Amino acid sequence: MQNKGFVKVFAVLLTLVCLFYLSFSFVTRHYNSKAAEYAGGDPVKESSYLDSLSTQKVWLGYTLKQCREMEISLGLDLKGGMNVVLELNVADVIRSLSNNNQDENFNKALDLAYAHQATSQKDFIDLFAEEYKKLDNGARLSAIFSTFELKDKITPQSTDAQVVAVLKDELKSAIDNSFNVLRTRIDRFGVVSPNIQRLETAGRILVELPGVKEPERVRKLLQGSANLEFWETYNLPEIYQQLVAADNVLATVLKSEDSAATESTDAVVAETTETTTAAPAETTNDADSLLAKIGEDKPENQAALSREEFAKQHPLFALLQINQYNGQLASGPVVGIADKKDIAKINEYLNMKQVKDILPRNLSLKWGVKALDEKEQYFYLYAIKMTNRDGTPALGGDVVTDANADFVQQAGRSEQQVSMTMNAEGAKAWARLTKENIGKAVAIVLDDMVYSAPNVQVEITGGRSQITGHFTPEEAKDLANVLKSGKMAASVQIVQEDVVGPSLGQEAINAGVISFALALILLMIYMCAFYGIIPGLIADGALVLNIFFTMGILASFQAVLTLPGIAGMVLTLGMAVDANVLIYERTKEELRAGKSLGKAIADGYGNAFSAIFDSNLTSIITGIVLFYFGTGPIRGFATTMIIGLVASFLTAVFLTRIVYEALLAKDKLKNVTFTTSITKDLLTNPKINFLAARKVGYLIPAGIIVLGAISMSTIGLNNGIDFTGGRNYVVRFDQDVKTDEVRDMLDAQLDGSVSVIQIGTPDQVRVSTNYKIDDSDPSVDQEIETKLFEGVKSLLPAGTTLDQFTGQYIQSSQKVGPSMADDIKNAAILAVIFAMICMAAYILLRFRDISFSVGAFASVAVTTLCIISFYTLLWKVLPFSMEVDQTFIAAILTIIGYSINDTVVVFDRIRETIGLYPKRDRYQVINDALNSTLCRTFNTSLTTLVVVLCIFILGGATIRSFTFAILLGIIIGTYSTLFVATPIAYELQKKKINKKAAAEAGK
Repeated sequence: MQNKGFVKVFAVLLTLVCLFYLSFSFVTRHYNSKAAEYAGGDPVKESSYLDSLSTQKVWLGYTLKQCREMEISLGLDLKGGMNVVLELNVADVIRSLSNNNQDENFNKALDLAYAHQATSQKDFIDLFAEEYKKLDNGARLSAIFSTFELKDKITPQSTDAQVVAVLKDELKSAIDNSFNVLRTRIDRFGVVSPNIQRLETAGRILVELPGVKEPERVRKLLQGSANLEFWETYNLPEIYQQLVAADNVLATVLKSEDSAATESTDAVVAETTETTTAAPAETTNDADSLLAKIGEDKPENQAALSREEFAKQHPLFALLQINQYNGQLASGPVVGIADKKDIAKINEYLNMKQVKDILPRNLSLKWGVKALDEKEQYFYLYAIKMTNRDGTPALGGDVVTDANADFVQQAGRSEQQVSMTMNAEGAKAWARLTKENIGKAVAIVLDDMVYSAPNVQVEITGGRSQITGHFTPEEAKDLANVLKSGKMAASVQIVQEDVVGPSLGQEAINAGVISFALALILLMIYMCAFYGIIPGLIADGALVLNIFFTMGILASFQAVLTLPGIAGMVLTLGMAVDANVLIYERTKEELRAGKSLGKAIADGYGNAFSAIFDSNLTSIITGIVLFYFGTGPIRGFATTMIIGLVASFLTAVFLTRIVYEALLAKDKLKNVTFTTSITKDLLTNPKINFLAARKVGYLIPAGIIVLGAISMSTIGLNNGIDFTGGRNYVVRFDQDVKTDEVRDMLDAQLDGSVSVIQIGTPDQVRVSTNYKIDDSDPSVDQEIETKLFEGVKSLLPAGTTLDQFTGQYIQSSQKVGPSMADDIKNAAILAVIFAMICMAAYILLRFRDISFSVGAFASVAVTTLCIISFYTLLWKVLPFSMEVDQTFIAAILTIIGYSINDTVVVFDRIRETIGLYPKRDRYQVINDALNSTLCRTFNTSLTTLVVVLCIFILGGATIRSFTFAILLGIIIGTYSTLFVATPIAYELQKKKINKKAAAEAGK
């Protein structure tokens, strides 16, 4: 084998890389175990333990937080948690940019664009521009959007193309801002390893929150509107004495244990209030002494007063480090600095009635959004002054028309600056606000968090301001996006949602691991039983290496492992065996031809290479199509399958050959025949006349497709909510239940729009409903959960509450909005058609013969239509869910790639034989090719069938429909290769040969 040294070096380097990335998963598992042991079942303690270690370097210079980011994460279907797709209302953004223009054609064009978006792949803004042009061909978009706020970007003379470009840029800003707001909210929510990412569809954002147990709280958190505000501030010296008084009162309150102590505290409150009112800005001796004490170095401080005693006497200042410089109170709005873990306790103290009575009524204390240190451990607390009696900010963010971040030269050095522009109304208010606060800070607040508090140097007129500071480019861009958020009156709604309970996730892990282990063991036994101990063990070693490389590459991508991903890995095992089978079958042929073992192995690898390359590449192409058109777990499946196929190519074609050459060099392969006593004469020289049966071969799938068409027009398919929109709830009861009984209970509650099927075990059902699916009000989710509870209450233990029902009995929930369902359905149809065309195009490119391309296309089309036909014929008969949804489409695409493998192998043999014997009768050539590859077809189909059966039986109810489609596809795909693809290729080649012969005879 050429380039053996390169293959060895590459394999060693890949092994080291995989070990490096996989090591992070073992490190995090070790610390997770320590945290669980320390917490003793208390999730709060466990989370605190992990947080305390998050910034410590624990492995190869990486912190625990970085290790957790590098590990292979479990998907929500395995770990439990919440997956949400949010959609920004693009129409709202456009209306906002037009200053809510009431032009009839403008608003009608928006409505039409929204209606057509479900069936179009075009951008929403392009659709809107087209619809507006149709309604009034002479109208210009600049007439709508040349507003005061956009005057620097759109003029009355701007072309429609220029306006569309500006609108797209503004929409991108709105999406960026929504993304940043959501990211900040999620960080504050305290979820371990959250995932938030923009999706390809404009305006959509994916949020994954592992381990979340309060879905209703998350819904409110994610869908709440973001309010940008400008507030006046206090300087710390103005309120320091009140803070000291509050600290003293807090100490007294915490010490009090009886009513007498409470009365004493009230007296202290009254007395202190009088003192602070009389001299609000004067610092007393006690306060000076406390400030000195806080500022002392740690050893001296410990000598004077132990930390425990200090915390008892000064509970607030024990957690909040007062902002000071050289022993003096720092000027400015920053009250102090606190550790992230203490923020909740400080908030609790500050919200106590006794403390609120001490502090000025117009004082609001808000936390900064950004940490001060690289470890993201310490945060500022700001003193906000409420100047309006109704508690509203000094200025609302809706007056901001634009904001940009750029570099400026200041005193010979460049720094980041954020420029802000306001409308006429805002400019007046801003001039007044800045004039009254010269020398003080104005806080920029979004979502109740302080993003910046720049000092006012002079009165700012004209509505244009520059904010400077020690910003990084990213911080400046984020602040600009925050300032822009005020003008975007765009709502965000949940268009898809999945909630998986931890118990269901653990069951999925168990099912996935068991099916994977059993499939691997069965494959190993099968290879040894069919090809002998040594060839079998070498193939088994390649399988184990394949798993190792797949997991290592997944880890390097920081991929998320889902249940479909595990299924993809198991399926890849079956497909990986195909390469070894091809090599071993070709080697057996060379041995039967009388070649020596070494020569037979070399020729076996050489002759099988093109078929292996083609079959793997076609499967990878379908995997890429699946990744591009799929979402969520389906992408996980596609990623795993693609990586597994690449790894199997490396291990089966190159590494096993190196092993064989090493063993041959040491004369360790005596008496190796690649057969056993069981398989010695199995399919050795079959003589089946496949082409003679081609007409019957056409009729059988044609009959199935016709029956399917009839069933489709009468019964239809069992479309899942991915394609129709709706909600699914998996509910587990304490006893076995009947689906008809549960359906009758819920019919009245959900207006009859409900279906109930058994999932997995008799005590578990899945309730599907499209009740109020068009209503985007966040309260609808809670309303439906309440209706579910009321409907099935009689099946629950007496005294069960709604919270117990949603927390313990609802195992998972799923929601797909109508717009999302339409997009998924359109993408699925396009994916299937595109995959078929890709297969036909690749075959044409590779074999340079239209007959092979047409045969391959016909084969995958027949396979696809037959699977769909079986699904419409059987979904009311079989005892498991046979829904047509995203996972079903994933199965179809997988089968398109898989079934083409077999076809490619046969076509490759036909091409090889024609090259060797160009004048041999084509009928004989094709029959011989089918027979000579029959053993490979049998082995590959059987091994893949075995592993898919393992997933089907043991992989869990949630992917049973997916694996059933693949089972059908393996059988039908193999049949189509033998009786559809190859016979059609023969018919076309025969016609071409006859036409050529007739042309030559006529000369």
